[in-house]
Amino acid sequence: MASTQTGNSNNPSSTASAATAGFVLNQTMLRIKDPKASIPFYQDVLGMTLLQQLDFAPMKFSLFFLGYPDAQDGEMPTDPVERAKWVFSRKALLELTHNWGTEDDPDMSHHDGNSDPRGFGHIGISVPDVYAACERFDTLGVDYVKRPDDGNMKGLAFIKDPDGYWIEILSPTGLSVIANA
Repeated sequence: MASTQTGNSNNPSSTASAATAGFVLNQTMLRIKDPKASIPFYQDVLGMTLLQQLDFAPMKFSLFFLGYPDAQDGEMPTDPVERAKWVFSRKALLELTHNWGTEDDPDMSHHDGNSDPRGFGHIGISVPDVYAACERFDTLGVDYVKRPDDGNMKGLAFIKDPDGYWIEILSPTGLSVIANA
């Protein structure tokens, strides 16, 4: 059985204070080499929606915000100011940052955090069925770090995006079984 610490996690409001009311984890940022490879991967392989692209020409970089909007999010505004407010109020978005010109540098790559010196590890995507998702990934030629039945932790996978970042593929049901084994 996995060791867990829960503190007062049965009552989420017990750790919040008036000073942090309204705080939201909005985004995790990954630097990418080439948006022409990364954006289609996150849209077509993982089913994310590109919510907004911001180009900063004087500083020569672009930001791409992706996520999984649902009916509770309401309709995406078309007005640029309202759209930015809408995007920056969403939960758990992925921000991909592209510094212009990196796509043309054959020696350029980003550190994925999983080789020394270790740091950042991975992002996680919950799916209804890990095995079905991986069957689809196989047809799309996705690179794996770990397939669902490899290693000691069965029923979860790790894939790589075009920049080599690891993405954990898990199901809430499967992970609850692993955590309580």
